[in-house]
Amino acid sequence: METINMDLLSDFDIHVKEKDDKILINSRMQDVPEICGRLFDENKLPFLGIIVDSQDNNWVIYYIFLSLGRKIITSSTIPSTHKTFKTISQYIHGADWFEREIEDLFGFVFEGHPKLGDFILHDDIWPEGAEPMRFDFDLNKMVPRYKDLRPKRIVQEKGSFIMPIGPIFSGVEESVHFQIETIGEEIIKCHPRLFYKYRAIEKKAENHPPDMVLFLSERISGKSAFSHSLAFCMAIEDISGAKIPMRAQYLRMYLAELERIRHHIGVIGGICSSTGLVVAANQVEILEERMLRTSQILTGHRYLFGVNQIGGLTIDIKNELLIEKNKEIEDILHELKDIKKMLIATSSFLDRLEEVGVLDIDHVKDYAMVGPVARGSGYLNDIRKYVPYLGYKDMNFKVVKEKEGDGYARLRVFFSEIDESYNIIKQLSENLPKGEVKTDIKIIDGVGIGCVEGPNGACIHYVRINKGVVERYRVIAPSFFNWHGFHLGVEGFAFQDFPIILATFGLSVAENDR
Repeated sequence: METINMDLLSDFDIHVKEKDDKILINSRMQDVPEICGRLFDENKLPFLGIIVDSQDNNWVIYYIFLSLGRKIITSSTIPSTHKTFKTISQYIHGADWFEREIEDLFGFVFEGHPKLGDFILHDDIWPEGAEPMRFDFDLNKMVPRYKDLRPKRIVQEKGSFIMPIGPIFSGVEESVHFQIETIGEEIIKCHPRLFYKYRAIEKKAENHPPDMVLFLSERISGKSAFSHSLAFCMAIEDISGAKIPMRAQYLRMYLAELERIRHHIGVIGGICSSTGLVVAANQVEILEERMLRTSQILTGHRYLFGVNQIGGLTIDIKNELLIEKNKEIEDILHELKDIKKMLIATSSFLDRLEEVGVLDIDHVKDYAMVGPVARGSGYLNDIRKYVPYLGYKDMNFKVVKEKEGDGYARLRVFFSEIDESYNIIKQLSENLPKGEVKTDIKIIDGVGIGCVEGPNGACIHYVRINKGVVERYRVIAPSFFNWHGFHLGVEGFAFQDFPIILATFGLSVAENDR
């Protein structure tokens, strides 16, 4: 992680403003691609997404980067009559999906982008020109139903064939279609098609008070509900400039790490299941259930719904109860370590993970991948450490990384992050300050951004308030980054490796289908 070198932008006509932990850079639209390229290539700043908004008869487009101690937000403004931006994908491949998403939802064209259309709004479901995120789109408008699914074929060699998987699965799997193309057993191309359950959460948020939108934010993904609601609350708190009580900050961190532990245990259980270790998978699932019950006892909800509120928390948790539950968590993690010892001593298990699903660090950077997946390839971009929020700057913990980039490296990261999360939890419990857990916040008009390191990585919520209601809401979810680069992990490996590699990514479909 690097700090920004503004000298690299000295030859551009830019306006720079510093505010709290953000550096805002406004420029001409024609300069945006090269500015973003320099921030990414020469400054080595991780790319965190694109946000489009409309203000005062203009379109405003924001490009977010992560610097050491700062969020770097470069922006440009064009008249609302224009529908064309310049692509930055030639500099940052991680922007590819963001530009395709914006083209589908807003109707913008990114000049120079190699492939636009048929992305979130599948052509076999949505009519051309629907553009549901524009303010003039009728939310009650009916759209044609599913007709036929015929994705474009890439591999044309003699003897090649397509293996379609999904989008309908048994059990609790979400809807996603994989088009796998091959000549033999080796996967040559993999195209994941998501968004079959596009819920228009960001559209539904428009013209509603923040408290109601908070309810929606928790339902983006149940497995990371607390992280998403926290990011939303922090965006509103960013607008008001309010100071959150220290006890509330510490408890928020405690619950965020509790969610991370439970999430990672669930991912480990999925990896065990994908490799056919049914007994180990069942043992891990029991531990996940015990973590869910711990969350229920502490907060009243297994997935921590209804706990965050703008200005703090809806509940307080007694110090004695936290210490009591810490002992239970320690027992759970002790059993998890025993399972880990057995897993790494099982050669058939390791054979399915080592040197399988390899992600090169350069690909991880270029695709802007985040969270444990990125850190499994040695790419560090943990927001808790590099742009600390709440009280993370006072916590003693390390950001775990491995360098091999294979399934086993990602598994080790999940295990190690669980240990680091428990380390944070213990520090919080031992130093929990007294005081209130919420403060009254007056909702004022403005723009705010909340950035949280969720279980899967960077979780970013953008909110603009106008006349006391949410006029624009934008969510950048960590799985969106990692789904984009998922194909890199499976291409070149065998069909039988596919479900195992998928499990080691710990991806969420629901975060994308928002």
